[in-house]
Amino acid sequence: MSPTPDPSPAPSPGLPQQDEEQRLRELGYRPVLARRMGGFGNFAISFSVISILSGCMTLYGFGLATGGPAVMLWGWAGVGLFVLCVGLALAEVTSAYPTSGALYYMADRLGGRRWGWYTGWLNLLGLLGAIAGIDYGAALFAGAFANIQWGFEPTPGRTMLIFCAILLLHAVLNLFGVRLVSLLNSVSVWWHLAGVALIVGVLAIVPDHHRSPSFVFTEFVNETGWDNPLYVAAIGLLLAQYTFSGYDASAHLSEETSHASVAASRGIVRAIWVSWIAGFVLLAGLTFAIQDYDTTRTTDTGVPPAQIMLDGLGTDGASALLLVVIIAQLFCGNAEVAAASRMVFAFSRDGALPGSHLWRKVSGRTQTPVAAVWLAVVVAGVLALPSLYSATAYNAVTAINVIGITPAYAIPVFLRLRAGDRFQPGPWHLGRWSRPIGWIAVGWVACVTVLFCLPQASPVTVDTMNYASIALAVVLVLASVWWYVARRSYGTPTTAAYGSDRDQAELAEGIV
Repeated sequence: MSPTPDPSPAPSPGLPQQDEEQRLRELGYRPVLARRMGGFGNFAISFSVISILSGCMTLYGFGLATGGPAVMLWGWAGVGLFVLCVGLALAEVTSAYPTSGALYYMADRLGGRRWGWYTGWLNLLGLLGAIAGIDYGAALFAGAFANIQWGFEPTPGRTMLIFCAILLLHAVLNLFGVRLVSLLNSVSVWWHLAGVALIVGVLAIVPDHHRSPSFVFTEFVNETGWDNPLYVAAIGLLLAQYTFSGYDASAHLSEETSHASVAASRGIVRAIWVSWIAGFVLLAGLTFAIQDYDTTRTTDTGVPPAQIMLDGLGTDGASALLLVVIIAQLFCGNAEVAAASRMVFAFSRDGALPGSHLWRKVSGRTQTPVAAVWLAVVVAGVLALPSLYSATAYNAVTAINVIGITPAYAIPVFLRLRAGDRFQPGPWHLGRWSRPIGWIAVGWVACVTVLFCLPQASPVTVDTMNYASIALAVVLVLASVWWYVARRSYGTPTTAAYGSDRDQAELAEGIV
């Protein structure tokens, strides 16, 4: 890695909130995106991407076999606490550097070009893996809904077609501009909260039979093939850690957010703690309502929460609640496409991607990075293709999301800690809690990065292999190879003048 550069410029925490467009110019970029998102909309996009009705529901079956109720509930509580520390530490750095590049820009400013380069590629892998995981999960639930309603058989091929249709829908919605994205995300917040209340309330009232608190909070189930219960419990944390990802979306949309130096940081933290509380309620409500554990785990619908609803509520009730979940997942996927496309745009703006001149183009009508949106959904579609041939491929996609994006969260935090007093906080900062919270965040991320490279089932075969470690290695190798090709073209601006000379001229050409 290159020597540590001067992490300034950054605003003094004692100064009043400054004009965000001027702040962006100070960071070296010409504003080209529409700043039409408010503080609630910024929070809403991270909350929508976390989406407890997506992550918790799509990986619920994984949790049933990997530790069972005890690991799902207590794992959620513990992981949420550590993730909140990560979010707090990341929010502090976001306040100092509110740009669409987010994590990689922070790493570049605090650690140098190579730190920024590898952080960017990890972040990009995680974001694209998240789109694949979210939208494929929505396709699985849509297949389960059709199975309950019309006897539709959700084969891998049919599920893939539904998945492609969802990707297309999200691409089109994102092309209309950030104002529509912000509106949909604001609706999404209330849809998620009302949806959780409805699902838990109905499952608490309607079914005649409920599991005991002892079962919900202490029952341990191991269907992984591994004998060590601690190892199984650790692997089972994937459900929570996968769900608690994507909150960097607030940072990626900061160039389109008013008062972003504060609003984006608040958006990150608020999205985590609201999801933490609501997700625990949702998992508890589902688990209390399980009628038959084995039938739920091996359901013909392919989606265990659908079986819980079917057993407890009947066909009509289950269908109604599944529609609530599917719509929430569609909100989630749409928000993730917005975040990923802004990352593609920003990384291309700094010359990091093959064909950067194409992906950084912005529509003159909607001020949206159109080509970046299409690239994000196409690559996400390719990542999900192995699901046609392997039943375990979906778990691999979710692991790729976690293994890519989670280390990228910790790198800017680590570099901020290394910078010490040379780091000048933005208007939102942690004060004396900055270093202890930062080191907790870095330690947690180091643990889960190793953890989620481990095999999740035994014996380890081609079908049960955890491909996250391979995906991580491939991305790092490709990033290293591409570094030697593109290192002269890649670079974040160091002054406002740099942004004027290079970025303003090139981005002006890129506005279509």
